[in-house]
Amino acid sequence: MVELSKRLAAVVRHIPRDSVVADIGTDHAYLPVYLIQTGRAKKVLAGEVTAGPYRAAQETVRSCQLEQQIDVRMGNGLGVLQPGEADVAVLAGMGGKSIISILEAGSVVLKSIRRLIIQPMRDVPAVRRWLIRNNWCLVDEDMVDEDGHYYVIIVAEKGNEKIDDEFILEVGPRLLEKQDDILVEYLKKRSANIGSVLQKLKDAKSDEARLRAGLLIKEKDRIREVLKLCQ
Repeated sequence: MVELSKRLAAVVRHIPRDSVVADIGTDHAYLPVYLIQTGRAKKVLAGEVTAGPYRAAQETVRSCQLEQQIDVRMGNGLGVLQPGEADVAVLAGMGGKSIISILEAGSVVLKSIRRLIIQPMRDVPAVRRWLIRNNWCLVDEDMVDEDGHYYVIIVAEKGNEKIDDEFILEVGPRLLEKQDDILVEYLKKRSANIGSVLQKLKDAKSDEARLRAGLLIKEKDRIREVLKLCQ
């Protein structure tokens, strides 16, 4: 059986059983194979935009003899799907801006997707903002520490949600609600890093440095508030 990284294993936890899943940017198709081997999904549509990963995904599926349950397709983003083909779409391991571009280009297909599971490698707050502005609710979030890197998984379903607090969008509303242990660990490290930067900026006299220091002090204060709530 295929073994998944911690971040992909966290993605799997949010996939409803017996779903038809679209894995956009499937790379070697390890996630689709795992979903079928464990009976988590009844069918997976695996999309890749470049020839190398597309062929690698085909080979993985072929070697596992899962061609009937996993359909590997070459194409850009959600463009590999027809409306109504999938219940759940996974976009994992890409930059947040790339994910937003894929979602914007796939608006027709998105209408029939019941759940989005997104794991951005960066620009996570931008993804949260886009989802909320485009009538998706953040129904759950996870954070994973893998080899010293922190990864966020966002689970979204259609609905209306309003979050105006930029700090909450930065940190993650559902992570805050759960008082997530890994979030607490991350915030403690972030606070320590801010302290180190402020120490270097304390004698700086430029307006830019003072502005940056002021913003960092505000962030450090908000982190302190959150950590108090999580005690």
